[in-house]
Amino acid sequence: MTTMMMTDFVPADIDATNWDNLQPYYQQLLDREFKCSGCLEQFLLDRSELDAAASEAGSNLYITMTCNTEDKNAKDAFLSFVENVEPELKKLSFELNKKVVSSQHIESLDKDRFGVLVRDWCADVEIFRDENVPLQTEDTKLGQEYAELCGAMMVNFDGEERTMPQMGMYQQDQDRSVREASWRAVAERRLQDRDTIDGIFDKMVANRNQTAQNAGFEEYRGYMFAVKHRFDYTPEDCIAFHDAIDEACMPIVRALAKERKEALGVDTLRPWDIAVDPHGHAALKPFDSADDLIEKTSKLFHRMDTELGDMFDTMRDGGYSLDLDSRKGKAPGGYQASRDRQRKPFIFMNAAGLPRDLDTMVHEAGHAFHYMLCRHDDLVWYRGAPLEFAEVASMSMELLAYPFLDEFYSPEEIKRAIKKHLEGIVSTLTWVATIDAFQHWIYLNPEHTREERTAHWLELGERFGGGVDWTGLEAEQEAVWHRQLHPFEVPFYYVEYGIAQLGALQMWLKYIENPKEAIAAYKNGLELGASKTLPSLFEASGLKFDFTTDMVSTLMKTVGEELVKHS
Repeated sequence: MTTMMMTDFVPADIDATNWDNLQPYYQQLLDREFKCSGCLEQFLLDRSELDAAASEAGSNLYITMTCNTEDKNAKDAFLSFVENVEPELKKLSFELNKKVVSSQHIESLDKDRFGVLVRDWCADVEIFRDENVPLQTEDTKLGQEYAELCGAMMVNFDGEERTMPQMGMYQQDQDRSVREASWRAVAERRLQDRDTIDGIFDKMVANRNQTAQNAGFEEYRGYMFAVKHRFDYTPEDCIAFHDAIDEACMPIVRALAKERKEALGVDTLRPWDIAVDPHGHAALKPFDSADDLIEKTSKLFHRMDTELGDMFDTMRDGGYSLDLDSRKGKAPGGYQASRDRQRKPFIFMNAAGLPRDLDTMVHEAGHAFHYMLCRHDDLVWYRGAPLEFAEVASMSMELLAYPFLDEFYSPEEIKRAIKKHLEGIVSTLTWVATIDAFQHWIYLNPEHTREERTAHWLELGERFGGGVDWTGLEAEQEAVWHRQLHPFEVPFYYVEYGIAQLGALQMWLKYIENPKEAIAAYKNGLELGASKTLPSLFEASGLKFDFTTDMVSTLMKTVGEELVKHS
């Protein structure tokens, strides 16, 4: 691969937020003739740079909107892009993909270099339908409505107006009455928008089901497996994964719940008893401010690996690359976004001084490392990876950070932090199974009522729940899934976390055996971006693409042993 090549096809100063500026260049690509395989390769390079310009424009608008959902200009600019640019891009992408895959020169392209791209585009051409473009636009707008609702949620508590992420610190308070009061305040605020959020989701389900049928699929699940290029596993594999989590993780979850209940000395575990330290220790507070988090994280990565440390510092010193504070009007969650023309990453999160914020910081830094390690690729479509492997990059960092947590904690606090994180991995796997199974059911039963949806959600809670007593909190339990943005904004994106978590645990075991070798393997896989198949990416990092019961059971055995060690 060449390094950081730029073509002269796209002006450096193009305003790619406006379709009128992009259209002439896309038209030139449509009109171009392929006289040889070299012409086809040059076409791909030119198109890559144009797609990168459009992608970065959309990414910047999304970043600005999520950083302040109350900024009407930012919201309008983002929606204008969604309504006026993205639909045209989808149509042109289909035409350009079709132009490439139907070319007589396609067979002469280097299969090792272009094989994954051609495979993906053939699938995209097969499922594209022009009538789905407005439906997809509407879906994005509905997702933005959901994000705006969540971003506006505030709670008056302890004398101040606070964001939902900021309220999380009260769940670590040793005073059970404080935890309960804060939990109820948050839950009650969320319930105020329950009907509205359910209404948004009802529209989404109908919209998505129609999209699938337009593309010739019986149901949305099959359509999304095609959209997500899931060539290496099936819906049935996902169902088997749910069973594996039930078999291998739930015994640990139940044992941890029993241990927590006994340590707290309570008759039943309530929702506000889950985050607090059960042994009466003060809440872990790894950092005081966003600047403090950045400084300590930089030291952590430099100790882990000099190159990773230097890469992180390019973000802290490179201008608008980090927005970490939690504040009113900021969208919920955390993400890493790519700005493909500059080839620079951006990290967004809502830091409130909690251990989970530290986890989020190193997690999103892992995504940023991934982008920086593969951004040398001239093809923008390879500057990333399938989500099942992209999340290995981020989740591995959470585990590989263990030896360096003394930047944030005392020795005793480190034991607590690692135990809490490992417990979180087990509970995350069960939550992944819950959310994924929920989405399978929703789209296999698209005509369901809200009552039927709620009933199935509660069934999954019985199967994968952690022994929490919801007596008197039935409405709150029924709407818990509303806090998970994935079913709303990125449907069927969630099982990837479970698959990737198993890869990250494998990387952690490699690191324990030989840190230097593991870091080298980590980078080796990430440098490939999306240029290889999913199993090949895992293999390049010395990992197995395996989420069967045998693999889950083997890894959970190690996790169980480490939990005992850190008790």
